[in-house]
This record gives sequence, structure tokens and C-alpha cells, in this order.
Amino acid sequence: MNKKSVTTSDESPVTASGRKKIVSTAKGSVTMAAMAVLIVTSILSLRGLPSEAKYGVQSIFYYLFAALVFLLPFSLVCAELASTYTKSGGLYRWVSEAFGPRWGWTAMYLEWQTIVIWFPTVLMFGAASLAYIFWPESFDAALASNKVYTIVIAMLMYWLATFNAFRGQRSANLLSTCGGLVGTIIPGAVLIVLAVLYVCLGKQVNLTDVSFFPDFGNAGTIVLAASIFLFYAGMELQAVHINDMSNPARDFPKSVFLAIIVIVAVYALGTLAIGIIIPSDNIDLLQSLLVAYKSLWASFGLSWLGNVMALLIMIGVIGQISALVTGPATGLMAVAQSGYLPRSLQTVNKNGVNKPILLIEGVFVSLLCLVLIVLPTVESAYQIMSQMATIIYLIMVLLIYGAFIRLRRVAPGRKRGFRVPGGKVGEVIVCGLGILGALLALVLSFLPPSQISTGSPVVYVGIIIIGVAVFLAIPLVVYARRKPSWRNPDAHFYPFDWQIEGRKPDQVSKWVPGYEPTEQEVEEAETVAIARHGSEPHM
Repeated sequence: MNKKSVTTSDESPVTASGRKKIVSTAKGSVTMAAMAVLIVTSILSLRGLPSEAKYGVQSIFYYLFAALVFLLPFSLVCAELASTYTKSGGLYRWVSEAFGPRWGWTAMYLEWQTIVIWFPTVLMFGAASLAYIFWPESFDAALASNKVYTIVIAMLMYWLATFNAFRGQRSANLLSTCGGLVGTIIPGAVLIVLAVLYVCLGKQVNLTDVSFFPDFGNAGTIVLAASIFLFYAGMELQAVHINDMSNPARDFPKSVFLAIIVIVAVYALGTLAIGIIIPSDNIDLLQSLLVAYKSLWASFGLSWLGNVMALLIMIGVIGQISALVTGPATGLMAVAQSGYLPRSLQTVNKNGVNKPILLIEGVFVSLLCLVLIVLPTVESAYQIMSQMATIIYLIMVLLIYGAFIRLRRVAPGRKRGFRVPGGKVGEVIVCGLGILGALLALVLSFLPPSQISTGSPVVYVGIIIIGVAVFLAIPLVVYARRKPSWRNPDAHFYPFDWQIEGRKPDQVSKWVPGYEPTEQEVEEAETVAIARHGSEPHM
């Protein structure tokens, strides 16, 4: 999961009442190939490869299965929603159009919360990478497995990234760009090339599990595979760029298929590369990628290059952290300005950075890092964070599927720049696959994996259930306690269709197909929405 998004909209002149309009000026700027690259770079990450390497050849089945039941249908659904509701807001707008702002705000919050929960896994991986840069090999594994070391380094990395973010987005973007190239693309290519050379030279291969299909009768053995759904996360961010394609109906499906081929190939080959060099029973979720690099280079008499790869991956981690510290918080603040967080949490510093939300984010991340204290190993803490992030993300995904299904029915005449192919049959197949796949992964994510030690199953499952319940409750409580004073009077947010039309979200639109509301209708709807904010359930 490596979420990045590029803004392609500019602000146009103000409306008659002085509010700003936002229009796209980038139509045709994103080609089929460019869209495929956007999808690949936003999704691809090497961090999770060891967890799937435990499955050997079976990992290919899981990658293909998750791509079929998650990445492909979710990409198509997000594309239709993004091409239909082109005003700012992304998933917040999609879900709010279908169910009202309570659930739109919840979906937006859950996306932010997913990143927050996922942060400790990146930080733990970064701490492990640091351990493999300088110290003797015999000391690497022990240091990377040390709880105190991991907590200290994780928090140090996070807060340094946060303080750097206070300097402004330009500084964060520089680190992110460099990190993506140096820490993901180059190491990924090196890993696959080294593994191919290793096999071609006839060196020992430890990939003994040749069974392609898993044991479906033992749920504990396939739990780790549920995390693949999080590997494919981020499509809801990139789908907005469909509006910048010249012919999205023709080109977007091609972009998705091309991106899926690249993503699955890199994930599968990278995973097999680890499985080739490290026996399944010896694979560690945090360290095995680094061990694989060291072992592969050592087989060619260049073991010191393993330390170099650890350094590159560390740079990549720093880049990811830099991008994700500010990105989700910025999106959350944009929605919060419409009245979903106190005004005291909406302030920005001289560099345009929202320090209050970043500080709250830092407190969440720091507390989650402390879960290491109650879990038996660093590896088990890493796994529980991954599973919690997967669950939160999948709940958000299910909200988007629900929004898609409802909007097909309450707004059938809405102009759609892209439609899920196949009409009603296509809708049933795409949504059926996507929802069933998400529900399956959701259920599996609550179970302890049999491949790693997680301590007491009761403690493991209890932490996940309590954590998920708390994280789900927070946005609903905040929404229920919102006040009219929380809305920023300078914030402009284009009203929802049901607000403009004067109906409820669950009522069928009476607009004729292709109808576009007048500027006066939009102005009046926004004025009413501002006046009613905090006084009725749907506002």
C-alpha cells in the first residue's frame, strides 16, 4: 500500500455569490499508459512480500484471486463513481451522495484511520531495514527483533517525518518522490533479476511447496493471504484521474488490465524470489526481504551489497512515511472544514500545514506502536496492525460498493463518463465478486494466522475486535456531536445532488437523464446546507 495522488484541477473564477468554482482543466492529459503507471505506482510496495512468501507457489494463486475479486471490480466501480461525480470530495462525495454525510464522513475518516493503523507496520519495517544497514550480520536479526529498539526507532522516524512535514508539502513531496524511485522500483527490479540469475546458475532452491491451490479446509493457514487486499489498496484515490482521460470508456479498462498484469507479476516474482532463497519455516514478516537480498548477493560473492539494498529500502520507507504523514491528513482536513471537526483542529501554520491533525495522528501512531509491549514478538505486532488496517479498509470498501449500488438505482439518469461494462449483468458480477471477496477477507482478518506466533489467540482476537470497534465508533460519535460553529465560513463544498434537488439520499431523482443543475440552484442548495449544518441527520 503506497498511496499517492496527483491533483489535476485548478480554481476558476468565483460564482455570483463569491464562492469559488472548481473545474477540471486537464481533459486528455492522462493517456492509457499514464493511467496504468499511476495505478501501479500508487499500489506497488515490497514491504508485504515476505508474508506471502510463506505460501510458496500458492502465493501466485492468492495474488491472482485477490486481483480478480478485489482489484479489478473495485477499480471499475471507483472509475464509474469518479466519472459520475466529478466535483471535489472523492469517496466522501460518493458515499454521501448515496447515504448522506454521516456515512460519507465515516468513509473518509476510515481511509485516514487505515493509514494511521498501517503506519506502525511501515515503521517496524523501517526499523528492521536500519538494523541491516550497518551492523554485523550475526547481530542484525537480534536487533531487528528487539522490542525496545523497534519502538524507539519507529517513533523517532515518525516524529522526524512529522516535524519535516511542518515545513510544508514541497519538502514532503521531495522525500516521497526520491523514496519511491530509490526504495521501491530499483530494489524490486534488483530482487527479481537476482533471483532469475540465481535459478539460472543452478543454485539451491528452497521453494519446495509446489501446490498451486491452498487448503481451503484450514482457515488458519490462509489468514496471511487476506493482507493481499491491503496490498492492492489505493484505487479509490487514483480513480479520480479518469476524468482527465480523452476516452475513459475505451481506455480505462485497458489501463486497469495492464496495471494488474504489472502489479501481479512484480508481486508474484518478488514473492517467489524470497521463497527461493529462504525456507518457508524460516521466513520472518519483517526481516526476510532484507535477508533475501543479503543471501542473493552473497551467492555471487557480493554480500556487502545486501547492506546497500537495506539502505535503499530504508530510503523508500522514509519516502512512504513522508508522503503519508501529510496526504491523508490533508484530505481529512478538507472535509472537516465543512463542519466535521472543531475549528481549533482546522488551523494551518504559515506553510499551510494542519499541525493539530498531524499531532493527533502522531499520538494515535505512537499508542499503536506500544502494542509491542503486550504482544510476544515484533512480528506478531506487525501482523496484528496489518490485519486491523485491512479490516478498517475493507469496511470502507464495502461502503463504496453500497454507494455504487444505491446510486445506480436512485440516480439512473446521471451522466456517467464511464460505466461498468455489461449492464445489469455486469453490475451483478462485478459487485458480487467484489463484495464476496471483501467479506471473505474481512472474516479471515479476525483470525490468528497459523504460520507465525501471535501469543494467546484470545488476546490477539480481542485486540483486533476492541481496536476495530473503537476506530469505527470515533467518526460516528464526532458526527453526532458536531456543531454549526465547526463549519469554516470560508470553505466551499459543492452541494450533493440530493441537496440541490431537495430530496433525501434514498429517494429516486426526478431529474431527466443528463440534467445539469443551474448555478442558481447550486447556490441556493449550498446556502441551505450551510444554514442546516448540525441541525438534522442528513446535513
